[in-house]
Amino acid sequence: GLPCFADSPAANLVTPQDLAVTLVAAEPLLASPSDIDVDARGRIWVCEVVNYRGRNGSRPEGDRILVLDDVDGDGIADRQTVFHQGHDVDSALGICVIGEGPGRRVIVSCSPEVFVFHDDDGDLVADRRETLFTKAGDAQHDHSMHAFVVGPDGRWYFAFGNTGHAIHDRDGRPVHDRFGNEVNDKGKPYRQGMVVRCRPDGTDVEVLGHNFRNNYEVAVDSFGGLWQSDNDDDGHRGVRILRVIDYGNYGYVDERTGAGWQSPRVTLEADVPARHWHLNDPGVMPPMLLTGGGSPAGICVYEGELLPSRFHGGLLHCDPGPNAVRAYRTAARGAGVKADLEVVVDGAADRWFRPSDVCVAPDGSVIVADWHDPGVGGHGMGDIEKGRIYRLAPVGSRWQVPDVDLASVPGAVAALASPNHCTRATALERLAKDPEAAAACLGAAFSTANHPRLRARLAWAAGMLPDRAGEWIARLAADANPDLRCAALRMARLTRTDPVGIAQLLASDRSAAVRREAAIALRGETGDRADRVWAQLASRHAAGDRWETEALGLAADGTAGVDGPQLWDGRLAAWRELVGPRWKEPAGREVVWRSRGQQSPEWIVDLIADPAVPAAEGLALLRTLDFQDRGRTAAAVRTMLPAFEADDEKHRVLLPHLVLRLEAADAADPAIASRIDEATRLATGGDVTLELVRRFDLRGKLPEVLALASGTATPDPLAATAAGLVLEKDARLVEAAISGGGPERERLLVAVGIRGDRRCRDLL
Repeated sequence: GLPCFADSPAANLVTPQDLAVTLVAAEPLLASPSDIDVDARGRIWVCEVVNYRGRNGSRPEGDRILVLDDVDGDGIADRQTVFHQGHDVDSALGICVIGEGPGRRVIVSCSPEVFVFHDDDGDLVADRRETLFTKAGDAQHDHSMHAFVVGPDGRWYFAFGNTGHAIHDRDGRPVHDRFGNEVNDKGKPYRQGMVVRCRPDGTDVEVLGHNFRNNYEVAVDSFGGLWQSDNDDDGHRGVRILRVIDYGNYGYVDERTGAGWQSPRVTLEADVPARHWHLNDPGVMPPMLLTGGGSPAGICVYEGELLPSRFHGGLLHCDPGPNAVRAYRTAARGAGVKADLEVVVDGAADRWFRPSDVCVAPDGSVIVADWHDPGVGGHGMGDIEKGRIYRLAPVGSRWQVPDVDLASVPGAVAALASPNHCTRATALERLAKDPEAAAACLGAAFSTANHPRLRARLAWAAGMLPDRAGEWIARLAADANPDLRCAALRMARLTRTDPVGIAQLLASDRSAAVRREAAIALRGETGDRADRVWAQLASRHAAGDRWETEALGLAADGTAGVDGPQLWDGRLAAWRELVGPRWKEPAGREVVWRSRGQQSPEWIVDLIADPAVPAAEGLALLRTLDFQDRGRTAAAVRTMLPAFEADDEKHRVLLPHLVLRLEAADAADPAIASRIDEATRLATGGDVTLELVRRFDLRGKLPEVLALASGTATPDPLAATAAGLVLEKDARLVEAAISGGGPERERLLVAVGIRGDRRCRDLL
């Protein structure tokens, strides 16, 4: 194995007993690597960032894209080639290498642009540059555009955080996705950070997930599944690891309003990490794992065989905050995924160890980039001279680069077995150039392959050839492995090859994960057949499986913006016909909780009034009313409310919230007015009381609201809201209170100051 001398930086890094970490490269060969890729020859490509966040004068010639090469084969890089240098790559956050020799392409993510550099002669120096996307995020911001990766389908996948904002084509025109939505974060329908897929020319764009805070990178496995991490608002211990279900909303802000996670809402989550992601809201996908505090960065799926078997098929992830590289072992849980973690590189003894990215080399070892800095986060940079690259491998494993033939069709098919992304991406491009020969060779290889991940890669490569998707979807759909059946559904959806038919075929599959993908395959599919397939899937829903609930929702949501056509009405009608009275059973109630149809408010209110529905579930149903048509919701509550009766707890908890779903004009009805009065008595201060007073102009309650504004020793946002409400309804009450004396006067003045709107400023 490679030596790890006592004075080597690797000596301070701790690994499990069966693994070893060795130093591959260090300063002065490189500095501050923000992102890396490893090509088919084992060369390490580096985004070397020195001109970062206010340090643009640190290197007047601009930042660099480096290629580090091990010339003598001893596992230690000894040659540096500058592929490109210039201010166009200052603070680049992502690199992806495709191809070998002449014709190589290198995708560099450097917001607000994404570049494709071409190495036409194969000398490891860029010859020309094209622009793939423009106006793609804030410049030099860690939450903007991140690295690209090539999926097993040959499409390009990428992610950007919540300063990515939007993407535009090379001419500056807004990009629209295949459903017609403009790809931006304005809430119609997408918000915040996103995961995106496109063709290599930047067309046929799909937003595969949104509403992330800073989803640093996306990893794609051989079955077409997506994985990533997401960073919380720093300090709230809400870092999460995600199995990204296509088209999912991941809940960083309120789906409807864009409000932040600290805004009051019904069913506000008890703990901050869950609250951070709106996990109690319908329409929000759950996380696979919450890991506490951190600064998550690069991630990949380990699909090699060199590491011990417990890592096979799992994730490898860099978190520079706690100075660690972790592995996540995943397993199915219903329609979702669970995971546990193991730290594979612990840098607690070297607090400058800041792992920024991780890749799998051609031999199956793991290459880790170390930004190497005293701090992390907040866009700070304390050191511009140091940077390291490490290799993680079993104890005694020697570095090697397997021979690979990427020029011939048989060689490219064999190369799909590589654990290295660049090798597989290059092989896919070679096969696409000779589809007839590739189809025959891929079919023969598939028939003898045993490993599910290799079979998936072969099937994807064959199915994406012209006019081949149908036969490969059928083969995968009949496979005994559920992951391959999931791949069949993804391929049908991507290629638009009768996704409804394949979903219908697999709607009764024994695997909940396959049924989840069958639901997702119905996304945007209209008509009676699609509605009936959805109803069949919904009828099999298992109560408590949130992943399945949300997949059913994604299959029925509109696809052309928040005002676009909805599929819910046809889906729900078919489901009610199929399940009959079972719609009120726990599993059926979850389907209704997630629904957004025209009849949904009526059904939700019916369930709230049902004695079999406990108070806690009633509150959850109340929250889902916030996502329905407001007029239909008010009409449903107006009809139900006069006769609403429940046990004491349910009545006390739910009535004030039900009243708040009415319109102000409803107070003219004496039967409703009495309920409003009762709700006001039951509400014990707080936001509900204030909203009742505001909504129904309850001026008789203003003295109580004024007391709320001045009643706390340290006025808070609630006191400020109360002060503003009294000023809005009857400013004389506030003026009279301020003209008096005592601590109440001082507290009220502070509350008015916190409120700070024009009326408050004038009063002060």
